[in-house]
Amino acid sequence: MSLSDEELGRYVRHIVLPQVGGVGQRRLKSASIAVIGAGGIGSAVIPALAGAGVGRLTIIDSDEVELANLHRQPLFRESDAGQPKADLAAKFVRRLNRFVEVSPKRERIDEDNGQPLLAGHDVVIDGSDNFATRLAVSDACVALGLPVVSAAAIQFQGQVGLFRSKPCYRCFVGDAFDSDDCDTCSELGVLGALTATIGSFAALLAINLVAGVGGDQSGQLHLFDGEALRWRTIRIPPDPACRACGGI
Repeated sequence: MSLSDEELGRYVRHIVLPQVGGVGQRRLKSASIAVIGAGGIGSAVIPALAGAGVGRLTIIDSDEVELANLHRQPLFRESDAGQPKADLAAKFVRRLNRFVEVSPKRERIDEDNGQPLLAGHDVVIDGSDNFATRLAVSDACVALGLPVVSAAAIQFQGQVGLFRSKPCYRCFVGDAFDSDDCDTCSELGVLGALTATIGSFAALLAINLVAGVGGDQSGQLHLFDGEALRWRTIRIPPDPACRACGGI
Protein backbone atom coordinates (compact mmCIF):
# COMPACT_ATOMS: atom_id res chain seq x y z
CA MET A 1 0.00 0.00 0.00
CA SER A 2 1.50 3.31 -1.11
CA LEU A 3 1.46 6.70 0.58
CA SER A 4 0.31 9.83 -1.24
CA ASP A 5 2.44 12.97 -1.31
CA GLU A 6 0.12 14.53 1.28
CA GLU A 7 0.47 11.49 3.54
CA LEU A 8 4.25 11.55 3.16
CA GLY A 9 4.23 15.14 4.36
CA ARG A 10 1.76 14.41 7.14
CA TYR A 11 3.72 11.47 8.59
CA VAL A 12 7.23 12.76 7.93
CA ARG A 13 8.12 12.78 11.65
CA HIS A 14 7.41 9.05 11.71
CA ILE A 15 9.08 8.28 8.42
CA VAL A 16 12.39 9.89 9.39
CA LEU A 17 12.59 7.55 12.37
CA PRO A 18 14.80 4.66 11.25
CA GLN A 19 12.76 2.27 13.39
CA VAL A 20 9.59 3.18 11.45
CA GLY A 21 10.48 4.56 8.02
CA GLY A 22 8.27 4.27 4.98
CA VAL A 23 7.81 0.53 5.51
CA GLY A 24 6.46 0.97 9.01
CA GLN A 25 4.17 3.82 7.97
CA ARG A 26 2.72 1.73 5.15
CA ARG A 27 2.09 -1.05 7.67
CA LEU A 28 0.17 1.41 9.82
CA LYS A 29 -1.89 2.52 6.84
CA SER A 30 -2.70 -1.11 6.01
CA ALA A 31 -3.70 -1.97 9.58
CA SER A 32 -7.17 -2.40 10.99
CA ILE A 33 -7.51 -1.88 14.75
CA ALA A 34 -10.57 -2.30 16.96
CA VAL A 35 -10.74 -0.08 20.05
CA ILE A 36 -13.01 -1.29 22.84
CA GLY A 37 -14.17 1.68 24.87
CA ALA A 38 -14.14 5.38 24.04
CA GLY A 39 -13.75 6.37 27.70
CA GLY A 40 -10.70 7.51 29.63
CA ILE A 41 -8.25 5.08 28.03
CA GLY A 42 -9.89 5.30 24.63
CA SER A 43 -9.62 9.10 24.75
CA ALA A 44 -5.84 8.69 24.58
CA VAL A 45 -5.76 5.63 22.32
CA ILE A 46 -8.04 6.93 19.58
CA PRO A 47 -6.24 10.23 18.83
CA ALA A 48 -2.86 8.47 18.94
CA LEU A 49 -3.91 5.82 16.42
CA ALA A 50 -5.70 8.27 14.14
CA GLY A 51 -2.76 10.68 14.26
CA ALA A 52 -0.35 7.83 13.52
CA GLY A 53 -2.20 6.99 10.32
CA VAL A 54 -3.73 3.62 11.18
CA GLY A 55 -5.82 2.88 8.11
CA ARG A 56 -9.02 1.59 9.67
CA LEU A 57 -10.41 2.05 13.17
CA THR A 58 -13.47 0.41 14.67
CA ILE A 59 -14.66 2.11 17.87
CA ILE A 60 -16.91 -0.06 20.03
CA ASP A 61 -18.75 1.55 22.94
CA SER A 62 -22.39 1.35 24.02
CA ASP A 63 -22.28 4.26 26.50
CA GLU A 64 -23.35 7.88 26.32
CA VAL A 65 -21.37 10.86 27.58
CA GLU A 66 -21.90 11.91 31.20
CA LEU A 67 -20.53 15.01 32.91
CA ALA A 68 -18.59 12.76 35.33
CA ASN A 69 -16.61 11.46 32.32
CA LEU A 70 -15.14 14.80 31.33
CA HIS A 71 -12.22 14.94 33.78
CA ARG A 72 -10.59 12.05 31.94
CA GLN A 73 -12.24 11.91 28.48
CA PRO A 74 -11.10 14.92 26.43
CA LEU A 75 -12.71 13.56 23.27
CA PHE A 76 -15.95 15.08 24.56
CA ARG A 77 -17.37 18.44 25.65
CA GLU A 78 -20.05 19.49 28.14
CA SER A 79 -22.51 19.93 25.29
CA ASP A 80 -22.01 16.26 24.32
CA ALA A 81 -23.72 14.95 27.47
CA GLY A 82 -26.29 12.30 26.60
CA GLN A 83 -24.83 11.58 23.14
CA PRO A 84 -23.25 8.25 22.08
CA LYS A 85 -19.53 8.05 22.73
CA ALA A 86 -18.78 5.84 19.72
CA ASP A 87 -20.36 8.28 17.26
CA LEU A 88 -18.66 11.31 18.81
CA ALA A 89 -15.28 9.56 18.84
CA ALA A 90 -15.70 8.68 15.17
CA LYS A 91 -16.44 12.34 14.37
CA PHE A 92 -13.24 13.30 16.20
CA VAL A 93 -11.22 10.87 14.06
CA ARG A 94 -12.71 12.22 10.84
CA ARG A 95 -11.83 15.79 11.85
CA LEU A 96 -8.29 14.78 12.79
CA ASN A 97 -7.30 12.63 9.82
CA ARG A 98 -9.34 12.19 6.65
CA PHE A 99 -7.12 9.32 5.57
CA VAL A 100 -8.41 7.10 8.38
CA GLU A 101 -11.53 5.04 7.81
CA VAL A 102 -13.53 4.87 11.04
CA SER A 103 -16.55 2.80 11.96
CA PRO A 104 -18.45 3.37 15.24
CA LYS A 105 -20.31 0.46 16.84
CA ARG A 106 -22.79 1.29 19.59
CA GLU A 107 -22.60 -2.15 21.15
CA ARG A 108 -21.24 -3.81 24.27
CA ILE A 109 -19.11 -6.86 23.63
CA ASP A 110 -20.15 -10.12 25.25
CA GLU A 111 -19.57 -13.81 24.66
CA ASP A 112 -22.12 -13.87 21.83
CA ASN A 113 -21.06 -10.94 19.66
CA GLY A 114 -17.32 -10.72 20.40
CA GLN A 115 -16.07 -12.76 17.49
CA PRO A 116 -18.35 -11.19 14.83
CA LEU A 117 -17.39 -7.67 15.97
CA LEU A 118 -13.63 -8.29 16.13
CA ALA A 119 -13.11 -10.58 13.13
CA GLY A 120 -11.15 -8.98 10.31
CA HIS A 121 -9.00 -6.73 12.49
CA ASP A 122 -5.25 -7.01 12.95
CA VAL A 123 -5.06 -5.82 16.57
CA VAL A 124 -7.57 -5.15 19.35
CA ILE A 125 -7.06 -2.55 22.09
CA ASP A 126 -9.32 -3.10 25.06
CA GLY A 127 -9.87 -0.10 27.31
CA SER A 128 -13.19 -1.27 28.77
CA ASP A 129 -14.00 -0.62 32.40
CA ASN A 130 -15.10 -4.03 33.68
CA PHE A 131 -13.76 -7.57 33.87
CA ALA A 132 -16.75 -9.19 32.16
CA THR A 133 -16.13 -7.22 28.97
CA ARG A 134 -12.36 -7.67 29.10
CA LEU A 135 -12.72 -11.43 29.45
CA ALA A 136 -15.25 -11.59 26.61
CA VAL A 137 -12.82 -9.61 24.44
CA SER A 138 -9.91 -11.83 25.42
CA ASP A 139 -11.82 -15.04 24.72
CA ALA A 140 -12.91 -13.75 21.31
CA CYS A 141 -9.34 -12.75 20.44
CA VAL A 142 -8.02 -16.17 21.46
CA ALA A 143 -10.61 -17.85 19.24
CA LEU A 144 -9.76 -15.53 16.33
CA GLY A 145 -5.99 -15.64 16.87
CA LEU A 146 -5.78 -11.86 17.32
CA PRO A 147 -3.33 -9.98 19.55
CA VAL A 148 -5.04 -7.83 22.17
CA VAL A 149 -3.61 -4.92 24.12
CA SER A 150 -5.46 -4.89 27.43
CA ALA A 151 -5.37 -1.63 29.40
CA ALA A 152 -7.01 -0.73 32.70
CA ALA A 153 -6.85 2.12 35.21
CA ILE A 154 -8.48 2.64 38.58
CA GLN A 155 -7.69 5.03 41.42
CA PHE A 156 -3.90 5.56 41.03
CA GLN A 157 -3.10 2.14 39.52
CA GLY A 158 -2.78 1.26 35.86
CA GLN A 159 -1.82 -1.80 33.86
CA VAL A 160 -1.16 -2.53 30.20
CA GLY A 161 -0.29 -5.83 28.58
CA LEU A 162 -0.05 -7.34 25.11
CA PHE A 163 -1.58 -10.79 24.95
CA ARG A 164 -1.43 -13.19 22.05
CA SER A 165 -3.22 -16.50 22.03
CA LYS A 166 -1.09 -17.90 24.86
CA PRO A 167 -0.85 -16.65 27.54
CA CYS A 168 -4.15 -14.80 27.32
CA TYR A 169 -5.75 -12.27 29.64
CA ARG A 170 -7.76 -15.05 31.29
CA CYS A 171 -4.48 -16.73 32.28
CA PHE A 172 -3.81 -13.58 34.31
CA VAL A 173 -7.15 -13.07 36.08
CA GLY A 174 -8.76 -16.53 35.94
CA ASP A 175 -12.47 -17.27 35.87
CA ALA A 176 -13.63 -15.35 38.92
CA PHE A 177 -14.43 -12.07 37.16
CA ASP A 178 -16.91 -12.96 34.42
CA SER A 179 -19.81 -11.34 36.24
CA ASP A 180 -20.78 -7.67 35.84
CA ASP A 181 -20.60 -6.82 39.55
CA CYS A 182 -16.85 -6.22 39.84
CA ASP A 183 -15.45 -2.88 40.96
CA THR A 184 -15.28 -0.06 38.40
CA CYS A 185 -13.86 3.45 38.47
CA SER A 186 -17.37 4.87 38.94
CA GLU A 187 -17.34 3.27 42.39
CA LEU A 188 -13.67 3.61 43.37
CA GLY A 189 -12.59 6.70 41.44
CA VAL A 190 -9.72 7.26 39.01
CA LEU A 191 -7.21 10.05 38.48
CA GLY A 192 -7.89 11.67 35.11
CA ALA A 193 -4.25 11.96 34.06
CA LEU A 194 -3.69 8.28 34.84
CA THR A 195 -6.08 7.11 32.12
CA ALA A 196 -4.23 9.27 29.59
CA THR A 197 -0.90 7.75 30.67
CA ILE A 198 -2.18 4.20 30.36
CA GLY A 199 -4.03 4.87 27.11
CA SER A 200 -0.97 6.44 25.50
CA PHE A 201 1.16 3.46 26.56
CA ALA A 202 -1.44 1.06 25.10
CA ALA A 203 -1.43 2.97 21.81
CA LEU A 204 2.38 2.87 21.74
CA LEU A 205 2.35 -0.91 22.23
CA ALA A 206 -0.08 -1.33 19.35
CA ILE A 207 1.75 1.07 17.03
CA ASN A 208 5.08 -0.62 17.69
CA LEU A 209 3.49 -4.02 17.08
CA VAL A 210 1.99 -2.98 13.76
CA ALA A 211 5.00 -1.01 12.52
CA GLY A 212 7.46 -3.72 13.57
CA VAL A 213 9.28 -1.60 16.15
CA GLY A 214 11.10 -3.25 19.07
CA GLY A 215 10.95 -6.82 20.32
CA ASP A 216 8.03 -9.04 21.24
CA GLN A 217 6.19 -7.60 24.25
CA SER A 218 3.53 -10.29 24.51
CA GLY A 219 2.94 -11.99 27.83
CA GLN A 220 4.29 -9.04 29.81
CA LEU A 221 2.17 -6.86 32.06
CA HIS A 222 3.34 -3.30 32.65
CA LEU A 223 2.13 -1.92 35.99
CA PHE A 224 2.12 1.79 36.81
CA ASP A 225 1.79 3.30 40.28
CA GLY A 226 0.45 6.80 39.70
CA GLU A 227 1.05 7.83 43.31
CA ALA A 228 4.69 6.74 43.53
CA LEU A 229 5.22 7.40 39.79
CA ARG A 230 6.90 4.07 39.15
CA TRP A 231 6.59 1.41 36.46
CA ARG A 232 7.34 -2.26 36.90
CA THR A 233 6.91 -5.21 34.56
CA ILE A 234 5.92 -8.78 35.33
CA ARG A 235 5.65 -11.78 33.03
CA ILE A 236 2.38 -13.69 32.85
CA PRO A 237 2.90 -17.46 32.46
CA PRO A 238 0.42 -19.51 30.44
CA ASP A 239 -2.14 -21.35 32.55
CA PRO A 240 -2.39 -24.97 31.33
CA ALA A 241 -5.89 -25.12 32.82
CA CYS A 242 -7.11 -21.89 31.18
CA ARG A 243 -10.47 -22.57 29.57
CA ALA A 244 -9.73 -20.10 26.76
CA CYS A 245 -6.20 -20.91 25.64
CA GLY A 246 -5.27 -24.00 27.66
CA GLY A 247 -5.98 -26.37 24.79
CA ILE A 248 -4.02 -24.41 22.20
